[in-house]
Amino acid sequence: MPIPTDPQRLSDPIRETDAAARGIARDLMRGARKAALGVIDPGTGAPFVSRVAFGLGPGVEALTLVSDLSIHAGALRADPRASLLIGEPGSKGDPLTHPRLTLRVTARFVAPDAPDGTGIRSAWLRDHPKAALYVDFADFHFVRFEIADGHLNAGFGKAYALATNDLMVD
Repeated sequence: MPIPTDPQRLSDPIRETDAAARGIARDLMRGARKAALGVIDPGTGAPFVSRVAFGLGPGVEALTLVSDLSIHAGALRADPRASLLIGEPGSKGDPLTHPRLTLRVTARFVAPDAPDGTGIRSAWLRDHPKAALYVDFADFHFVRFEIADGHLNAGFGKAYALATNDLMVD
Protein backbone atom coordinates (compact mmCIF):
# COMPACT_ATOMS: atom_id res chain seq x y z
CA MET A 1 0.00 0.00 0.00
CA PRO A 2 1.53 3.35 -1.03
CA ILE A 3 2.11 5.98 1.63
CA PRO A 4 -0.36 8.87 1.20
CA THR A 5 1.29 12.17 0.30
CA ASP A 6 -1.79 14.40 0.15
CA PRO A 7 -1.51 16.82 3.15
CA GLN A 8 -5.27 16.66 3.77
CA ARG A 9 -5.16 12.85 3.87
CA LEU A 10 -2.19 12.91 6.22
CA SER A 11 -4.06 15.10 8.73
CA ASP A 12 -7.32 13.12 8.62
CA PRO A 13 -6.89 9.43 9.47
CA ILE A 14 -10.60 8.66 9.00
CA ARG A 15 -11.30 6.71 5.82
CA GLU A 16 -14.46 7.06 3.77
CA THR A 17 -17.08 4.66 5.13
CA ASP A 18 -17.74 1.79 2.76
CA ALA A 19 -19.65 -1.51 2.70
CA ALA A 20 -16.72 -3.41 4.18
CA ALA A 21 -16.52 -1.05 7.19
CA ARG A 22 -20.29 -1.30 7.71
CA GLY A 23 -20.02 -5.09 7.55
CA ILE A 24 -17.23 -5.26 10.12
CA ALA A 25 -19.14 -2.97 12.51
CA ARG A 26 -22.37 -4.95 12.14
CA ASP A 27 -20.55 -8.25 12.61
CA LEU A 28 -18.96 -6.92 15.80
CA MET A 29 -22.40 -5.96 17.11
CA ARG A 30 -23.98 -9.30 16.14
CA GLY A 31 -21.20 -11.32 17.73
CA ALA A 32 -20.68 -9.31 20.92
CA ARG A 33 -21.83 -10.80 24.23
CA LYS A 34 -20.05 -8.21 26.36
CA ALA A 35 -18.96 -4.60 26.07
CA ALA A 36 -17.20 -1.90 28.03
CA LEU A 37 -19.76 0.71 29.10
CA GLY A 38 -18.60 4.28 29.74
CA VAL A 39 -20.83 6.54 31.85
CA ILE A 40 -20.51 9.71 33.89
CA ASP A 41 -20.54 9.04 37.64
CA PRO A 42 -23.24 11.36 39.03
CA GLY A 43 -21.49 11.64 42.40
CA THR A 44 -18.16 12.83 41.03
CA GLY A 45 -18.78 13.87 37.42
CA ALA A 46 -15.85 11.66 36.46
CA PRO A 47 -15.92 9.01 33.73
CA PHE A 48 -16.60 5.47 34.91
CA VAL A 49 -16.18 2.33 32.81
CA SER A 50 -17.45 -1.15 33.55
CA ARG A 51 -17.91 -4.40 31.67
CA VAL A 52 -21.52 -5.30 30.91
CA ALA A 53 -23.29 -8.03 29.03
CA PHE A 54 -24.31 -6.91 25.53
CA GLY A 55 -26.72 -8.22 22.96
CA LEU A 56 -29.23 -7.40 20.29
CA GLY A 57 -32.94 -7.54 20.95
CA PRO A 58 -35.71 -8.82 18.70
CA GLY A 59 -35.81 -5.48 16.88
CA VAL A 60 -32.00 -5.73 16.61
CA GLU A 61 -31.58 -2.85 19.02
CA ALA A 62 -28.52 -2.80 21.26
CA LEU A 63 -29.30 -3.96 24.82
CA THR A 64 -27.85 -4.73 28.19
CA LEU A 65 -29.25 -6.06 31.47
CA VAL A 66 -28.24 -4.10 34.57
CA SER A 67 -28.78 -4.32 38.30
CA ASP A 68 -29.87 -1.30 40.32
CA LEU A 69 -27.01 -2.22 42.66
CA SER A 70 -24.43 -1.26 40.02
CA ILE A 71 -22.78 2.14 39.70
CA HIS A 72 -23.47 2.21 35.97
CA ALA A 73 -27.24 1.70 36.41
CA GLY A 74 -27.45 4.73 38.69
CA ALA A 75 -25.25 6.72 36.35
CA LEU A 76 -27.45 5.88 33.34
CA ARG A 77 -30.58 6.93 35.26
CA ALA A 78 -28.92 10.25 36.16
CA ASP A 79 -27.48 10.90 32.68
CA PRO A 80 -28.43 8.53 29.84
CA ARG A 81 -25.49 9.56 27.64
CA ALA A 82 -22.97 6.75 27.41
CA SER A 83 -20.54 4.93 25.18
CA LEU A 84 -19.97 1.26 24.46
CA LEU A 85 -16.76 -0.38 23.30
CA ILE A 86 -17.30 -3.66 21.48
CA GLY A 87 -14.63 -6.03 20.21
CA GLU A 88 -12.07 -8.24 21.86
CA PRO A 89 -8.43 -8.71 21.04
CA GLY A 90 -7.56 -12.01 19.42
CA SER A 91 -5.42 -14.62 21.09
CA LYS A 92 -2.36 -13.68 19.03
CA GLY A 93 -0.70 -10.52 17.88
CA ASP A 94 -0.90 -6.92 18.97
CA PRO A 95 -4.30 -6.24 20.63
CA LEU A 96 -4.53 -2.93 18.79
CA THR A 97 -4.65 -4.63 15.39
CA HIS A 98 -8.00 -6.31 16.15
CA PRO A 99 -11.26 -4.57 15.16
CA ARG A 100 -13.19 -2.64 17.76
CA LEU A 101 -16.24 -0.42 17.63
CA THR A 102 -17.09 2.51 19.89
CA LEU A 103 -20.74 3.56 19.95
CA ARG A 104 -22.09 6.82 21.33
CA VAL A 105 -25.48 5.98 22.76
CA THR A 106 -28.40 7.18 24.84
CA ALA A 107 -29.67 4.64 27.38
CA ARG A 108 -33.40 4.03 27.79
CA PHE A 109 -34.58 1.72 30.55
CA VAL A 110 -37.21 -0.74 29.35
CA ALA A 111 -40.33 -0.62 31.51
CA PRO A 112 -41.13 -3.98 33.17
CA ASP A 113 -44.53 -4.04 31.45
CA ALA A 114 -43.27 -2.86 28.04
CA PRO A 115 -45.14 -4.48 25.12
CA ASP A 116 -41.86 -5.86 23.73
CA GLY A 117 -40.56 -6.96 27.14
CA THR A 118 -41.23 -10.65 26.57
CA GLY A 119 -39.46 -10.59 23.21
CA ILE A 120 -36.48 -8.78 24.70
CA ARG A 121 -36.27 -11.29 27.55
CA SER A 122 -36.46 -14.25 25.13
CA ALA A 123 -33.82 -12.81 22.78
CA TRP A 124 -31.57 -12.04 25.74
CA LEU A 125 -31.82 -15.53 27.21
CA ARG A 126 -31.18 -17.11 23.80
CA ASP A 127 -27.78 -15.40 23.70
CA HIS A 128 -27.13 -15.22 27.48
CA PRO A 129 -28.60 -18.46 28.86
CA LYS A 130 -26.87 -18.14 32.24
CA ALA A 131 -28.78 -14.90 32.84
CA ALA A 132 -31.85 -17.08 33.51
CA LEU A 133 -30.53 -17.28 37.09
CA TYR A 134 -31.15 -13.56 37.73
CA VAL A 135 -33.04 -11.96 34.82
CA ASP A 136 -36.28 -11.87 36.83
CA PHE A 137 -34.79 -10.42 40.03
CA ALA A 138 -36.55 -7.16 40.96
CA ASP A 139 -33.35 -5.10 40.76
CA PHE A 140 -32.52 -6.14 37.16
CA HIS A 141 -33.70 -4.09 34.18
CA PHE A 142 -33.12 -4.15 30.46
CA VAL A 143 -31.60 -1.05 28.93
CA ARG A 144 -32.05 -0.23 25.26
CA PHE A 145 -29.28 1.83 23.65
CA GLU A 146 -30.23 4.37 20.98
CA ILE A 147 -27.14 4.67 18.81
CA ALA A 148 -26.11 8.21 17.84
CA ASP A 149 -22.99 7.25 15.90
CA GLY A 150 -19.92 5.10 16.01
CA HIS A 151 -16.22 4.91 15.41
CA LEU A 152 -14.73 1.74 13.95
CA ASN A 153 -11.07 0.95 14.24
CA ALA A 154 -10.72 -2.06 11.96
CA GLY A 155 -6.98 -2.37 12.49
CA PHE A 156 -3.89 -0.29 11.79
CA GLY A 157 -4.74 2.59 9.45
CA LYS A 158 -8.40 1.54 9.13
CA ALA A 159 -10.50 4.07 11.06
CA TYR A 160 -14.06 4.96 10.07
CA ALA A 161 -16.70 7.36 11.34
CA LEU A 162 -20.09 5.64 11.17
CA ALA A 163 -23.54 7.23 11.15
CA THR A 164 -26.56 5.61 12.80
CA ASN A 165 -27.78 4.12 9.52
CA ASP A 166 -24.35 2.53 8.94
CA LEU A 167 -24.88 0.54 12.14
CA MET A 168 -28.38 -0.81 11.48
CA VAL A 169 -28.08 -4.53 11.96
CA ASP A 170 -30.48 -6.72 10.03
